[in-house]
Amino acid sequence: MKLNPANAKKYYEQGLWTEKTLLDRWNETVSACGEKQFVSDDRDQRCTYARMNALADAVAAGLEDAGIRQGDVVTFQITPRCEFIAVLFGCIKLGAVPAPLGMCFVGNELEELLTRLGSRLHISVASYRSEDRTGELLALKKLPRIRKLVLLGGSTQEADSLEDILASGRKPLRYSAASSDEVALILCTSGTTKGSKPVLFTHNGVIASEESFNKAYDLTGDDCMFMPAPLNHATGLHHGIISPMLRGGRLVLQERFHCREAVEIINREGCTYSMGATPFIYDLLKQLDESGEELPSLRFYICGGAPVPQRLVQEAYRKHGLLVCECYGSTESVPHTGVRPAECLENDGGGAGAPMDGIEVRIVDKDRRPVPPGIVGEEASRGPNLFAGYMNAPELTNEALDDEGWFYSGDLAVMDEKGRIRIVGRLKDIIVRGGENLNTNLINDSLEGCPGVADHAVIGMPDKRLGERICAFVVPAPGTETVTKADITSYLKEHHVQKRLWPEQIEIIEEIPRTATGKVRKNLLQQELARRMEGGTENE
Repeated sequence: MKLNPANAKKYYEQGLWTEKTLLDRWNETVSACGEKQFVSDDRDQRCTYARMNALADAVAAGLEDAGIRQGDVVTFQITPRCEFIAVLFGCIKLGAVPAPLGMCFVGNELEELLTRLGSRLHISVASYRSEDRTGELLALKKLPRIRKLVLLGGSTQEADSLEDILASGRKPLRYSAASSDEVALILCTSGTTKGSKPVLFTHNGVIASEESFNKAYDLTGDDCMFMPAPLNHATGLHHGIISPMLRGGRLVLQERFHCREAVEIINREGCTYSMGATPFIYDLLKQLDESGEELPSLRFYICGGAPVPQRLVQEAYRKHGLLVCECYGSTESVPHTGVRPAECLENDGGGAGAPMDGIEVRIVDKDRRPVPPGIVGEEASRGPNLFAGYMNAPELTNEALDDEGWFYSGDLAVMDEKGRIRIVGRLKDIIVRGGENLNTNLINDSLEGCPGVADHAVIGMPDKRLGERICAFVVPAPGTETVTKADITSYLKEHHVQKRLWPEQIEIIEEIPRTATGKVRKNLLQQELARRMEGGTENE
């Protein structure tokens, strides 16, 4: 781990860090809100805080039986459902370190990741989207550190049943003795660059993040979160699970996002707010437009993962009375700036808002020196919410996290005079065309609203003469056979977009590849473009 002693002292003095662990905070909430509903899912499962506490005890006892001890890493792949939370808090109760993984990891990639994490026990759903994974999961038993496999929804003599463990009604012989400065959680980045990195969080880091988040959005125990995002990411785990838990709030899960069912669930459960990637809110608003339904209980939607066009914010409120609040962060620095609900309609310049309490943000140049307001540079943050380093990767840690506690995000941003930031892209999201740096996100935003275009993403296309040119991958809207470069340039000309920002190559694609949190997987688009260029199948 990498913690700055001076910063740690300051956070303790300010009360942003305390001696309390996640287990301490969980026990306090269970004691105060035991009979109150904590979580429900779309498998018709409902758990009060007391019921979830009993399930977590049973998981902790099962882990203990398997020889898991404090500090051991337990990996698991479970879709958004009540069992995910039981396993999470079961690990915390025993002092094991939970490392939830995305369902995308399979085969050799999963084996390599479990080896890197040093997993001692792996828990997984036996099937995912009608695909039986039992065979390949059992192959994990060959890994030298794995003590046991546990399956959910499958029966085999070679692995324990999570259902049986949960039904045991047992408690562990002893509970965690971890301190608040020890590692409490490992989350893996989405892996869009340099592969997936295991990110270490202390108890203090997770709690400080969510106390700040709750304060920024004025969340109380009366609020109910609708969470459509995977729980193995910071959005789902930090904001979906930990945030409501700290206040005795309620969480409603949807295992796989479907707009029509989401509207029904939100209204039935009386959800007061939600959070997810930008594509979720696009789809949700489209469903409301087409169906004529409304979401009267939903006060606001917090949107992250990509910049939110101000036009969408205004239309969401004008048509449906829904406030859409952009936030910004990363796995390493869980959303640390945000547009508050009271500000979002006046946020005329767009952007991701101001830092949350206790968090510092600055914009720096290539030498990591702060730049004045209005100048584009790399976004950096420092605060009690930060990660404590990448697991077993000191060089990567030192590259991203300096000795003064500043985390350098790799995102390009600009800050205004009021301290609000606007993300304009990644350092790697730059097309160098004839010596000029062009931002792909800025170009991509200009395509928004183009007739016949349902979705789009912009990348650089190799060019012998200029180095790179602008390439736009486009998904035609339903009923549109294709979209040509002429169609797009005509639209951009009409909207006074500078000619140097016009795409020079249009590639038609059925679907823009995205991570589970909604980020465009530009590496896959680059691979697809290379394949088409090699085969001479580029579109015009």
